[in-house]
Amino acid sequence: MQKTFSILLAAIFFIQNITAQTKPEFRGVWVATVDNIDWPTRGVFNSDSQKVSFKRLLDMHQRNGINAVIVQVRPASDAFYPSQYEPWSQWLTGLQGRPPVPYYDPLEFMIAETHKRGMAFHAWMNPYRAEFSIGSSPLSATHITRLHPEWFLVYGGKRYFDPGNKLAQQYVANVVKDVVSRYAVDAIHFDDYFYPYRIAAKEFPDNKTYLQYGNGLTKDDWRRSNTDSIIALLSRVIKTANKKCQFGIAPFGVWRNAERDSINGSNTNGAVSNYDDLYADILLWLQNGWIDYVAPQLYWEIGHPTASYKTLVDWWDAHTYGRHCYIGIGIYKANSNKAWKDPNQLPKQIELLRNKKNIQGMAFFSSSSFNHNPNGWNDSLRLHYFKEPATIPVMDWLK
Repeated sequence: MQKTFSILLAAIFFIQNITAQTKPEFRGVWVATVDNIDWPTRGVFNSDSQKVSFKRLLDMHQRNGINAVIVQVRPASDAFYPSQYEPWSQWLTGLQGRPPVPYYDPLEFMIAETHKRGMAFHAWMNPYRAEFSIGSSPLSATHITRLHPEWFLVYGGKRYFDPGNKLAQQYVANVVKDVVSRYAVDAIHFDDYFYPYRIAAKEFPDNKTYLQYGNGLTKDDWRRSNTDSIIALLSRVIKTANKKCQFGIAPFGVWRNAERDSINGSNTNGAVSNYDDLYADILLWLQNGWIDYVAPQLYWEIGHPTASYKTLVDWWDAHTYGRHCYIGIGIYKANSNKAWKDPNQLPKQIELLRNKKNIQGMAFFSSSSFNHNPNGWNDSLRLHYFKEPATIPVMDWLK
């Protein structure tokens, strides 16, 4: 009896010790639906087949130790759920506006399956992209570009909401509020597509709106103010609809280069930046508490000559302003160059971020990169780095 009791005590101590050693950590993966990058499988429009493949996707990530999925549910002003505002996505059913067959609500289904596995579900939306490739596929008669063509601008073969148009901003806010109000999403997640990436020798065609609403600001400051205003608006909308729902942004990895800002800029050499090129002042959003987490896309290798992963991990660790920071890791780069052929590249990146005081986890782009266990990294996560399960870090300000 005493021997049995001793064994039981030892087992309890062992379990408690493991639990104590595994601190909360966000372990996410992006699931891109635009152009069928990750899900659903291209050309597979049967609802039952889509359900099976999504379950397999979740099971794979659960085995690897992932505890959150960031699923793209609004790729281009379309929807992976029944919406009063936007048509069904072409990447779900093959034709924009066509409902699933047999009918189901993909978002409701995905949330339920994700939560069933003890994982978090972040609903990923693109704020301003309205037409992914102009003329490549027919738009629904109910698509917002048909209903309000005056809200949109064409740039680089794509159609975007005009960020300076307040009616367009309110429309996006209504779409977000609809999702937060009807679905048990753990977060609303936006990526890096605010103002589009620059095209050489081609100016974004918003001069007419600027002349109308610029109000004495320089064009750059006016553009930043437009992005600030929609983030502030969305923050209010989300917290009003559901106080526990998080709001996260996955920006481009460089906020600003030191050559443009010697005080707050990062030691990166001429890289594209959020502040100067995409007109997204991420630091302001963190300082004002408009967003709950930031997931910067640090898709470079350690030692990259323009933007080194280590340099940027250090920089973001110093600029979180009390909000959560999850480092975006570009696992899709596996075997793309010498650095990414090194099996130690991913483990080193994980170890670097785990040694930072103000970084609470990571997210991988993207799901399909894991399908073939690149460089044995699925095994590394499953057997070592994510061997012990971890809860998602608690945000004290949402308690």
